[in-house]
Amino acid sequence: MRFLHTSDWHLGRSFHRVNLLTAQRTFLDHLVETVRAREVDAVLVAGDVYDRAVPPLAAVELFDEALHRLAELGVPTVMISGNHDSARRLGVGAGLMERAGIHLRTDPAGCGTPVLLSDAHGPVALYGLPYLEPAMVRDTLGAQRADHAAVLGAAMDRVRADLAERPAGTRSVVLAHAFVTGGTASDSERDITVGGVASVPAGVFDGVDYAALGHLHGCQTLTERVRYSGSPLAYSFSEADHRKTSWLVELDGTGAVHAERVDAPVPRALARIRGPLEQLLDDPALARHEESWVEATLTDAARPHEPMARLVKRYPHILSLVFEPDEGPARSLASYAQRLRGRSDQEIAEDFVEHVRSGRAADERERAELRSAIDEVRAEDMTAEGAR
Repeated sequence: MRFLHTSDWHLGRSFHRVNLLTAQRTFLDHLVETVRAREVDAVLVAGDVYDRAVPPLAAVELFDEALHRLAELGVPTVMISGNHDSARRLGVGAGLMERAGIHLRTDPAGCGTPVLLSDAHGPVALYGLPYLEPAMVRDTLGAQRADHAAVLGAAMDRVRADLAERPAGTRSVVLAHAFVTGGTASDSERDITVGGVASVPAGVFDGVDYAALGHLHGCQTLTERVRYSGSPLAYSFSEADHRKTSWLVELDGTGAVHAERVDAPVPRALARIRGPLEQLLDDPALARHEESWVEATLTDAARPHEPMARLVKRYPHILSLVFEPDEGPARSLASYAQRLRGRSDQEIAEDFVEHVRSGRAADERERAELRSAIDEVRAEDMTAEGAR
C-alpha cells in the first residue's frame, strides 16, 4: 500500500508579512498531482492543517477545495488536528466527510478506532492521534500523569489493544502530532513544553509498522518506521537549509517500509547573509541571493545609516534585518525578539526571575511553581480557543 505522508500545512500563515496563500495553493496542486501520478492509495496529513484556531476565510476555502479534489480522486485521506488547529472546528462535519473518504481524527477518545483499508495482502489499520494537550486529555485517556509521554503512551496503549483484536497480519500506521526525542526543531514551531519537557521517546510507537509524524518543520527520519514529513513551505529563516518534501511510503505485505522523498514546489529560495553592510552590498559571491527572500545580519560595530533602504536596492525581496555587532559591548543593541529566539516559556520566566533578583536564579521549588503556572495558562488558552 502506498501512502503520501505530509503535515504542517499551516494554511493562512504568512512569512514576514508576505502572504503565502498562493504558494500554499501551488503546494496543494502539487499534492493532488502527486497522488494521481504516483498512484497513491491514501494521503496522511499529520496535523497543523491551519496556522491558528480561527483561520481566515481564504484559508478555509483553500482547505475545502483541496478536500473536494482529493475526494474526486477516490483516494482516502486521513487527517489529524495539530497544536495550531482547533480540534473541534476542524472536526465539524467529520461524519459526513467520512462518506467521501475524508477521515478527520480530532477527538482523543477515538485514538483506538482505526480507518480500515485493504490491499492484495490484507487489511491495513490507520490510527489518528490528534495533538494531545496533557492537562486536557489525561482523564479521557486514563493517563497516570499530565505530561506528553504519559498521554501519548496511553493513546498508543489503545492502539495496540485494538490491533491485538485484529486478524493476524494486519498492518498498522499511526498519525501523531508531537515532539519526538531525536527530532530537530526550528524557530517556527510553537513551544509545547509541559512540566519542563517537550519531547517523547520514539519507542512509544513500538508495535506499529509506520508512524507518520507532524509538528517539526524539517523532514526527518528518526527510525525507518518513525518519520517527520516536515512542512511543505519554509515558515522561518531557520528553515533556509531545509529541503521541503513529503514522504512517499510503501508498506509491503510483511509490513516492511520503503520511503522516498517527493520534493515540494519552492516559491522562492531563502538566504541568510551576514557581514558588514558594505560587504553585503558589494560581494559578488552574494549575487546568487539577489532574487531570494533574504535575512541580513549586519555585524558593523556601529549601526549604519538607512541600511534597509540600501540593501533593498540589491536584494529587492529582503524581509528581515538583524543587528549583531562584532564588538562585544554593542550586543546590547540586539532586539528583545532576538534575545528570546529559541527559548521556551519556562526559560524566559526563569531568566526574568534571575534578572529582577540581581543574578539569584530560581530554586527548584520556584521552577516547579513556574512550570505549573505556565502549564495551567496553556490549558486555559486551549480551552478558550475551543470555546470561541
